Amino acid sequence: MEHEHAGHEHAGHEHHAGHEHHEGHEHHEGHEHHGHAGHAHHDHTSHNHADHSHHDPAVFRRLFWVNLALTIPTLVFSEGLHDILGLSGPRFPGSPFIPAVFGLLIFVIGGRVFLSGALAELRSKSPGMMTLISLALVVAFGYSLAVTLGLPGMDFWWELATLTTIMLLGHWIEMSAVTGAQNALGELARLIPDEAEVLHGDHRMTMPVAQLRVGDRVLVRPGASIPVDGRVVEGGSEVDESLLTGESAPVRKDAGDSVVGGSVNVSGALTVEVTSTGDDTALAGVMRLVADAQASKGRAQLLADRAAALLFYVALAAAIVTAVVWVVLNPGDPAFVLERVVTVLVIACPHALGLAIPLVASLSTAIGARRGILVRSRAALEQARDVDVVLFDKTGTLTEGRQGVVRTVDAAGTDSARNVALAAAAESRSEHPIARALLAAAEARGVSVPQSTGFESLAGRGVSVQIEGRDVAVASGRLVAERGIHLEPGLVAATREAAEAGEGVVYLLEGDRALAMFGLADVIRPESAEAVRLLKAQGARVAMLTGDSHAVAEHVAAQLGIEEVFAEVLPGQKAEVVARLQQEGAKRVAMVGDGINDAPALARADLGIAIGAGTDVAIESAGVVLASSDPRGVADTVTLSRASYRKMLQNLVWATGYNAVGLPLAAGVLAGAGFLMPPAVGAAVMSVSTIVVALNAQLLRRTRFARG
Repeated sequence: MEHEHAGHEHAGHEHHAGHEHHEGHEHHEGHEHHGHAGHAHHDHTSHNHADHSHHDPAVFRRLFWVNLALTIPTLVFSEGLHDILGLSGPRFPGSPFIPAVFGLLIFVIGGRVFLSGALAELRSKSPGMMTLISLALVVAFGYSLAVTLGLPGMDFWWELATLTTIMLLGHWIEMSAVTGAQNALGELARLIPDEAEVLHGDHRMTMPVAQLRVGDRVLVRPGASIPVDGRVVEGGSEVDESLLTGESAPVRKDAGDSVVGGSVNVSGALTVEVTSTGDDTALAGVMRLVADAQASKGRAQLLADRAAALLFYVALAAAIVTAVVWVVLNPGDPAFVLERVVTVLVIACPHALGLAIPLVASLSTAIGARRGILVRSRAALEQARDVDVVLFDKTGTLTEGRQGVVRTVDAAGTDSARNVALAAAAESRSEHPIARALLAAAEARGVSVPQSTGFESLAGRGVSVQIEGRDVAVASGRLVAERGIHLEPGLVAATREAAEAGEGVVYLLEGDRALAMFGLADVIRPESAEAVRLLKAQGARVAMLTGDSHAVAEHVAAQLGIEEVFAEVLPGQKAEVVARLQQEGAKRVAMVGDGINDAPALARADLGIAIGAGTDVAIESAGVVLASSDPRGVADTVTLSRASYRKMLQNLVWATGYNAVGLPLAAGVLAGAGFLMPPAVGAAVMSVSTIVVALNAQLLRRTRFARG
């Protein structure tokens, strides 16, 4: 039955076309996405070392242990190592050939992965890190083989063994870290059960989730995962959406509410009608966003790629110069010259440089996804650290986009709890937003709602019922005026204050007496004030824009601690507000919104952040999507951006600094002072550099977020 409260619709309620809020539904509808098979893989056609996604850590783990087993006898029987350390190892006829045999096996078994990577790089005309590693291995192998077959000099079998084994260890750690970040996608995929219990009339049957179709009805028992996106048609329960939204508290779901595949049904049984499957589900959309973000490259990554490519040519030039200089200075010792060249090539392997950025970026997108921060592009996450103005759309972002009771004033001598209960009883059969607001207020107060009879809609004026034999109405000001009902001074003053704040007003009448006044407005999210406080603590200016009146906007802003307000802004003018802030000197402007009319502003801003309950259009225009509707996620995004940038910077400084210092030492610039870096030390330090970068990136997991 249609129920109209003409004249007391919330005056400032800004409606987003096509944006339908479901209370408790914390996901953007239609997030393009994946159930089991929707994971969009990266394009790996160009084999570059910065992209490690084509490497399996299990391969490097096996190769490392095999090579370690082969390295031990190589070191034990290596005469070159014995001479350096002043040891006398086991010697017997044929023992000098043992390191050669094991070194050959190491070169073939352990070096194969690096050699194949180098070939792929050379075919694509993009020589890089794998090429440098392979060059060092080939030089060490060729020289050692020549020495074993009679060339005067010291063999490098032990160096070949240690270089290969340490490189495999570094790769194993590196691949495990990268794959750990990518496994966040696998963890999301595992949220979807393989089978669902489908209802056909009175019959139940179990069928694979992949075979479900829109319109099917599935039974979800307590403790089970919800297999698909859908709408509850029967039952009620608490649903845990934490792995998708980052929200720890279960959300109440009743008939009519939307549920998301992958969330967990906590308490009661639910009958869910399927609304989307496969690639169209919200979970599939989350996974695609994370995959796309991991595939994208930010400015820091591009810088690292250019540095790695440059280092290849620097390394070759340094090796040639080293060879020429030492041939001139020490022409009678080719073994020494080759040793210097090998050391230079070993030191030059820019493995840590290639790992510095992609590992941090992959980890940051995975960490963000676990907190409900979905990064659509790495560049967007990088920009978040520099944001100095955060511009919030009001409705549906700082507020819930639904009316709620924000003010209750009772007539003298009346009981507040009883007044709320009577108003809820009067509205119990209506579906009007005001009815839902009053019923929610009664539920929040925990009052018992009495039974009502004789429900009647008073066209544009309210509703009336009978409760315990008395006439009770929830009425607009128009009906109060028409009936000539006298309002107490307290109710008159409260009505004036509510009007100034842009609130809609209804009255509870019992007969010809006004028992209470209720002020209704768009409900401010309980997290919004903290979100503003956190952003201010991070040094950002916080502003709000809305199509609502100045009175409504100022009232909301005052409650949230926002001083900068843009009110009565038409949808087409929102992007102009962003442009104005940018022209006024704001370094970076972040726009946070959720509706179709926010899309131009999201696209115009330096960083667009779409709130999770928003529309597909808004999401497509944003660089970051918050899976939940909690605006505190904006502060989390800034925190994650700054933490990941620090890690990228630390790794870049370490990797480039290591090469800047190591190359001259490897070339022998301190030979006059009596210091020559052995190739094995170069290999060890280079691999340690790789491990340090990998472990430093893992520290990103310790990032402390202000929001718990």
